[in-house]
Amino acid sequence: MDPEGLHGLPIINNYLDGTEREAMDSMSGTHFRDSNRKVDYVLVYHYRKRFTQHQPGAGSLGPMHRAASMTIASNGETKKSCLKLQRDNGQNAPQEAQVIELDPLDTLEEEKRQQREEYECNLMAAGLEIEKDVEVRGRKLCILHGAPWVMATKIRSPAAMYKIKEEGGILKKLSEIWCKLSEPLQPQVPQEDTKMKSLSYPFSREKIYLYNIRDKDTFFDNATRSRILLYREWARYGVFYKFQPIDLIRKYFGEKIGLYFAWLGLYTEFLIPSSVVGIIVFLYGCITIESDIPSKEMCDQHNTFTMCPLCDKFCDYWNLSSACSTARASHLFDNPATVFFSIFMALWATMFLEQWKRLQMRLSYFWDLTGLDEEEEHPRPEYETKLLQKKLKNKNMKTENTNENEEDKLTWNDRMPGYAANFGLILFMITLTFSAVFGVIVYRITTSAALSFSTNETTRSNVRVTVTATAVIINLVVILILDEIYGAVAKWLTEIEVPKTEKTFEERLILKAFLLKFVNSYAPIFYVAFFKGRFVGRPGHYVYVFEGYRMEECAPGGCLMELCIQLSIIMLGKQLIQNNLFEIGIPKLKKLIRKMKDERTEPKKMDTSQPKDPQQWDLDYTLEPFTGLTPEYMEMIIQFGFVTLFVASFPLAPLFALLNNIIEVRLDAKKFVTELRRPDTVRAKDIGIWYNILSGIGKLSVIINAFVIAVTSDFIPRLMYQYTYSQNGSMHGFINHTLSYFNVSHLKAGTQPENSPFAQNILFCRFKDYREPPWSQNQYEFSKQYWAVLSARLAFVILFQNLVMFLSILVDWMIPDIPKDISEQIKKEKSVLVDFFLKEEHEKLKLVESFITHDKRKHKSGAEDQRIRAASLSQFNQSQKGSIASFSSQHTVV
Repeated sequence: MDPEGLHGLPIINNYLDGTEREAMDSMSGTHFRDSNRKVDYVLVYHYRKRFTQHQPGAGSLGPMHRAASMTIASNGETKKSCLKLQRDNGQNAPQEAQVIELDPLDTLEEEKRQQREEYECNLMAAGLEIEKDVEVRGRKLCILHGAPWVMATKIRSPAAMYKIKEEGGILKKLSEIWCKLSEPLQPQVPQEDTKMKSLSYPFSREKIYLYNIRDKDTFFDNATRSRILLYREWARYGVFYKFQPIDLIRKYFGEKIGLYFAWLGLYTEFLIPSSVVGIIVFLYGCITIESDIPSKEMCDQHNTFTMCPLCDKFCDYWNLSSACSTARASHLFDNPATVFFSIFMALWATMFLEQWKRLQMRLSYFWDLTGLDEEEEHPRPEYETKLLQKKLKNKNMKTENTNENEEDKLTWNDRMPGYAANFGLILFMITLTFSAVFGVIVYRITTSAALSFSTNETTRSNVRVTVTATAVIINLVVILILDEIYGAVAKWLTEIEVPKTEKTFEERLILKAFLLKFVNSYAPIFYVAFFKGRFVGRPGHYVYVFEGYRMEECAPGGCLMELCIQLSIIMLGKQLIQNNLFEIGIPKLKKLIRKMKDERTEPKKMDTSQPKDPQQWDLDYTLEPFTGLTPEYMEMIIQFGFVTLFVASFPLAPLFALLNNIIEVRLDAKKFVTELRRPDTVRAKDIGIWYNILSGIGKLSVIINAFVIAVTSDFIPRLMYQYTYSQNGSMHGFINHTLSYFNVSHLKAGTQPENSPFAQNILFCRFKDYREPPWSQNQYEFSKQYWAVLSARLAFVILFQNLVMFLSILVDWMIPDIPKDISEQIKKEKSVLVDFFLKEEHEKLKLVESFITHDKRKHKSGAEDQRIRAASLSQFNQSQKGSIASFSSQHTVV
């Protein structure tokens, strides 16, 4: 990680005395003080100043004195070794020890300081280079780590380049046309050559000759230019129409965040066709509203459908034509086109998931993630602490039956208290959500009754609208509050489970948070869709709550219109308030509070040694820490549920989701670039458990939309009437067919309308249900039409579900998960990589053999020359006498 724009700086607590500060020259921008070595990482230590005075007579030590010196490493060589070892073995200790009295907090900070010194020594032992930059106010200490060339291990490095096979024919022409048309939409960032692909392999210093590395100084990318380009071409609202620079996002933030924005971009693109179809369905309802026969019959003043009172005593009989506006509005969303749209959205969800798998595989290939193996994760510190506590507890209780394998891990029994707390608290939270929904139901019932007592005619006529609007707003506020509570509760529940690894921790946290937020967001909508108006009873035998309040009924046009209002307000409210205002306002508010706190706790002192311009890491330190991608994914997954689960009641949901996501992409981009510290880069092959959640929502949406069409809307009753009960095959008479008769004399005493001007002239009133008339032998019992419609509804659910599931499976089978060209390139790349390595090794072996052969020949020729010279000397010596003969024998031995 390069500090030029570093946002994700790991923050570690620190403790440092002010008297230890050595005079240091300010470091230049992004390099060490030698201006040669580049800074790769920054650690920030928080520490607590020591105010405890030493004992009198202990010398002239100041209140902030400590004998230890700071450790500085340069070029991998320690300038001052860690003094911890010296303290342990007593070397270099002062002859006269200074006794300082510490309070418990200072003692704790001293222990932390020693742990940090040991940590720094381990970093330098691993080969990292360290310099320290102490802030003037003494609040924090920045330790800069320059990762030298010797630390470049386990990094996939380019070994060779090869040309990617291009598609020919019409596909190539279409691709070229699309590139020209979309050129204004492309971000102005350096584009990678898509025709060439680098063969990458985990880096090895022993075989550096295999890799295409020209300069070790440019081995690591410079992040400064990436950050500037990201802000200019991605993190501004003015470039909302441009594509995202996914490769640059991945280069700067890492693969995990790159995959999130790639998924968000694909999801937003897929919302375009669904929005267009949703608008067409809505316009179809607007165009056909004048020709809808049931709506015209309901609005016809000549059809005197006298309806039964909506409440006891204070409500009068009313004419069905007064609900004309509600009936006409319901037709906008309750028409035959919504059935087609539900099937379309189910297939849309399947195609979106299939396309994401293909895009994910393509990105994995070009980002060199196809060969990424899942490395064994280290246990979390909390897990190791819990395990250590278990070992210490069992140390004195060890028996012959003790299983040593169980001591090396936390068993089911060790986690049982955490599991029990999870089960109990999650059940309580779900009950709390249902209680909140029930509370809003009680509010609707009591408010409706109270407004019905009003003497104002306008108030009484607008009771349903007033109650529905206020109840939905209350639901929205409750959902926003409980969402924040459930997020904190889910994190705490996951912590007490003590998962072993970070991946397990993240998956369990996601499941808990999603379960709680799913129930919280959709419980009010489920109530309106499937429960409201189902348990009302009938005139003369209504169902009451709290011994006086009737259960609420659906509007004359059905509950689908109210479901649409509920869904739209909750969806738009969550997107506007929670997803946008909270994301903008809360980080800025936290930053302001942190700044005010710093100014209040730290006195301003003039320090001429401090440079006027703060360093980049000082500026980035004031930003908000990165807390993970879970909140970003969660808000989009909940939105995906709004778009798919109840789309039959609100065809415009994809359109509002699209408009929100156009802003959301740039909002998240600006937040990541300018509001958050740069996170640690994490390599990931996929989006993890989020894909399984998306797939589950897609399958659940098929079932829910089937029930919405069959139970909540009037689609099935209309079909049954048109093809079974209508005399001419038209919809004329449908309203009369769906209304039952009730004899007003059968109303319970005390429930009749008071001071009604129509009471003397009315013998029968109508109510919406399929029941036997009062003159029948089985009066007010469910009629044959009721059981026929119920059977048709259940048959439709089964048929719709199986048809859509079959089509989804067919789409899944027809679209391969891995694109054909990527599959072929992966096979080719493996073959080319093996051939390249064998060729390079063979050439190296030939080169080594040539050197050896050359050395042998040189040695052989040298030995031959020696033998020739020895032979000539021997012949010369044979002609000599005495001492010369002995010299010849010695030379021959040599």
